[in-house]
Amino acid sequence: MSQAFSSTVLRDARRIVVKVGSSLVTNEGRGLDEAAIGEWCRQMALLAKEGREVIMVSSGAIAEGMKRLGWATRPQEIHALQAAAAVGQMGLAQMYETKLRENGLGSAQVLLTHADLADRERYLNARSTLLTLLQHKVLPVINENDTVVNDEIKFGDNDTLGALVANLVEADALVILTDQKGLYTADPRKNPEAQFVHEARAGDLSLEAMAGGVGSSIGSGGMITKILAAKRAAGSGASTVIAWGREPDALIRLCKGEAIGTLLVAQTQKQQARKQWMADHLQLRGAVTVDPGAAAKVQAEGKSLLAIGMTQVEGDFSRGDVIAIRDVNGLEIARGLANYASAEARLICRKPSTEFEALLGYIAESEFVHRDNLILTR
Repeated sequence: MSQAFSSTVLRDARRIVVKVGSSLVTNEGRGLDEAAIGEWCRQMALLAKEGREVIMVSSGAIAEGMKRLGWATRPQEIHALQAAAAVGQMGLAQMYETKLRENGLGSAQVLLTHADLADRERYLNARSTLLTLLQHKVLPVINENDTVVNDEIKFGDNDTLGALVANLVEADALVILTDQKGLYTADPRKNPEAQFVHEARAGDLSLEAMAGGVGSSIGSGGMITKILAAKRAAGSGASTVIAWGREPDALIRLCKGEAIGTLLVAQTQKQQARKQWMADHLQLRGAVTVDPGAAAKVQAEGKSLLAIGMTQVEGDFSRGDVIAIRDVNGLEIARGLANYASAEARLICRKPSTEFEALLGYIAESEFVHRDNLILTR
């Protein structure tokens, strides 16, 4: 792959997920590194002013909690880890809020678990929240909700969470800032012949063989988790950069097209990946029939599907399921993610969104299928 193409991956990225590891955030466990966090926030604020949308996935809650509680080593007991996360999360959120505000950018704390992104309804709720924050020029700071979930603490890592968030918001790129320069063909601390990997294909199995195990006593991940995260992010078309977090102006320089760290390029374009995912749903949970006006807006104008244009609801589906959209002749013209379950769909069919609250008691979304969650099949 040519360097010219590679330089455009981050340069052209409009929506970027940035993940920072515990050892960087907490200066190897000595407490939150105010200067480093301030520097990342400054760079993210500059990117936001350029019109880019940035989401931060930050480790460090448990490490900061350990420091505040006076613990020198990471405990093994789950309840102790949860307590440390609860204590540390306070300082972590406060630090990001302060530093982002100093740079003229609003912030929001979002705590997620892997289960939130596995359940289709919770997935849509999380996606809607994050996209709404971005629309209001607020930078979400995401961490795992380690205070309430056991298996995330035992087996999870924020590299994986970063990739899941990249999938969730359909990011163009995932940037993993770590305490290493990037990926090497072997551990450079043990093998003097190890060569630096400037660029490779995300998902290449040979990369996993290169990666070592856990490299820090503070965090729960290692280079292997970053390789697997890049593979996961590539599934939705996002390329990944693994770079040293203390590289001066790393985020700014990456977005100018400079080659920093290791670039793992996604082989599928973002929209192609999403369309393929929906197109591959052979067993749809249901369908809605739409009138000619709604069909024209969806097909010809690329609009969202509104409930007022629906004439019939078929099947038993939940919010977040993939459903078919059919014209008056029964032909599938599109498919997408339903914002309402089938029972609710039957109540709001042929109704404007202004009546949703009276009919349902709440409003999840104004659209029945948002255009971002819809693909044309005819």
